[in-house]
Amino acid sequence: MILQFLAPWLYLTLVQRKVEGGRNGWRMMEREFKHVKYLWRDEEVAGLSPLDRLVYRSNKLGEDITLTNTGGGNTSAKLIERDPLTGEEVEILWVKGSGGDLRTAKRDGFASLYLDKVRAMKALYLRHPERGPKTPVEDAMYPLYAHCVYNLNPRACSIDTPLHTFVPYKHVDHLHPNAVIAIAASVNQERLCRTIYGDDVIYVPWQRPGFDLGLKIEQLIKDHPRARGVLLGHHGMSSWSDDDKTCYETALEIVERAARYIAERDRGERTFGGLRYRPISDGERRRIQVEIIPWLRGQLSVERRFVATVQDDERALWFVNSVEGPRLAELGTSCPDHFLRTKIKPLFVDWDPESGDVERLKGLLGEGLERYRRDYAAYYNRCRRPDSPPMRDPNPTVILIPGLGMIAWGKNKSESRMTAEFYNCAIEVMRGAEAIDEYEALDEQEAFDIEYWSLEEAKLRRLPPEKELDRQVAVIIGAGSGIGRAAAHRLSKEGAHVVCVDLDEEAAQRTAQEIVAVRGEGLGVAGSGISGCGPAIGLRCDLTDRRTIARAFEDAILAFGGIDAVIVTAGIFVPPDRAGRVSDEDWARTFAINVTGAYIVADEARRVFERQSLKGGSIVLTTSANAVVAKKGSLAYDASKAAANHLVRELAVELAPLVRVNAVAPATVVRGSAMFPRDRVIASLAKYGIPFDESESTDVLREKLANFYAQRSLLNVPIEPEDQAEAIFLLVSARLGKTTGHIIPVDGGLQDGFLR
Repeated sequence: MILQFLAPWLYLTLVQRKVEGGRNGWRMMEREFKHVKYLWRDEEVAGLSPLDRLVYRSNKLGEDITLTNTGGGNTSAKLIERDPLTGEEVEILWVKGSGGDLRTAKRDGFASLYLDKVRAMKALYLRHPERGPKTPVEDAMYPLYAHCVYNLNPRACSIDTPLHTFVPYKHVDHLHPNAVIAIAASVNQERLCRTIYGDDVIYVPWQRPGFDLGLKIEQLIKDHPRARGVLLGHHGMSSWSDDDKTCYETALEIVERAARYIAERDRGERTFGGLRYRPISDGERRRIQVEIIPWLRGQLSVERRFVATVQDDERALWFVNSVEGPRLAELGTSCPDHFLRTKIKPLFVDWDPESGDVERLKGLLGEGLERYRRDYAAYYNRCRRPDSPPMRDPNPTVILIPGLGMIAWGKNKSESRMTAEFYNCAIEVMRGAEAIDEYEALDEQEAFDIEYWSLEEAKLRRLPPEKELDRQVAVIIGAGSGIGRAAAHRLSKEGAHVVCVDLDEEAAQRTAQEIVAVRGEGLGVAGSGISGCGPAIGLRCDLTDRRTIARAFEDAILAFGGIDAVIVTAGIFVPPDRAGRVSDEDWARTFAINVTGAYIVADEARRVFERQSLKGGSIVLTTSANAVVAKKGSLAYDASKAAANHLVRELAVELAPLVRVNAVAPATVVRGSAMFPRDRVIASLAKYGIPFDESESTDVLREKLANFYAQRSLLNVPIEPEDQAEAIFLLVSARLGKTTGHIIPVDGGLQDGFLR
């Protein structure tokens, strides 16, 4: 019981284990870490080079999202390398590069600088009488790192490079842990730092990263040689050591001590003042989200389209439903890494979810968006400097709605997912600060000066140009094979987010996984469910069942926020029986899939397009050369495709001017098509008298049939799925943005099918 009356720092010190060796300092045992993940394994680093150990350490820190946000934080090591010109040994500072991510960093993610040259910049900086944070002298130092580059390394270095340079230890870890930032964003942050850490951690009030901050920390370490880390007001923390493993463990120790201090004082739901609104059911939340999110996308995407991430887990709902949620949201975020993504504050819409009144919610959102844009413009005009970059998009990137959760927006799924992740971090920071003290946001002018800092602007300019279909969401029905699969890959290549849909859900998911394997998951924490997806998802639908089609569009909305293009490549061919007749059932099934199914898809898509109210949507159906070339033995199929041709024209009239509707009309596509299983290929080869051996593989048999069909065209070339995918891309893109109601033949030249 006596321990309860001891100072918190003393209590925490009693559970620590001293390590032999003066410079190793304090360190907790692995089993004592409860709030962070201890991931270092000696057997995994054995035999690694010093640089690869830095990569390993960085990856392990990045794997634990409680330690730092995606793309945030940086690590460094001062290593001995061989100069490529002189062959002499030189000391090189390896530091995580600008814009990189600790979790995914590889060797090429680290900048390398001659340490003596970077340190020589100190004299140059001190020579200027007008030096200091946020001065022209400070900003002029960053370009000089280009003169210090080792071995022509093209990776741009971090703005925190001075911190890593002037800390007099070989290894430095700079992180943005929620628990530590909660202390750093409290009103009494300096006192809390002393209480929790004693002399082990130095406190530095908020200051923008740069040379001046690096030199201040250098001096503080001289004044406090026992210190093993620093707490940076409103920013984060750093740890250091001459041993890389100790540096890693010290970082974890600093975070663990903060997290324990908060956990002992957390009041659960009462930390945010308790619930103002009761949670609604999952089904009701989904119903409202599906209705409101595409509408919201249309309101935000006036100039450029946005992609959404929906966060409606327990913690997000706890915050938006709480008494203190509106107050804290209005204060804005604290850590610079957070509001660079989330803007200075989110839009909080005070709506009663129990009413279920969607029209009322739309009214509040409309008013809130208008007010937010005015407020953001006023903020820009209040805080702008003579050399500030032009005002960026004034729309919010985070929207908070009681009952529904958080909706984050970005130019692509990766960016919106990161934005959601960062505001989740902001919520955790507020929770921790409110538990132990009182949350304090960063000063408005300081926030602006970070958001519009010339170095951040330069980072934005280094981003690669957007691709042609960036910011767009394409739903492809039939994506599990053949033309649909090829179209999914083609549109993805141009930056589109792809919703792969097929009757065969596993095939749809395989196509989605292929896209993810090419493009990667993207940055940001994936989270759970559809809202945590990457650039593609795989879903199931049955073209004869409107409910499954509607569900697929709902899932697309929850995954990406809306839709921009819908492509239908799914279809069916039912051959006649041996007497040459088509049963009533097969006739009905053929039209149900090839015509009615396409209509239902377009009708359900129309609902989403109308909610968005964004011009430029596109629907592309797949008809056939058979729609205009009558053939024996395919009566039901040919008639259905002729009907589909006219469906295109009717839909173009119905959906104008919001949506363009067109089609591609292929000749027979054999390779990769689900409509050509092995038995049909063999039947066709036999029908046309093409020699074959049943022992041959299906691919070989398909190739023989495709080559036969090729000889019937003017160009004498097989028609491939990729040929149709190219035409689909053209129709979806702005390249044919003034074309609607047309069918583009991709058939190698069938003169019987020429327009007449």
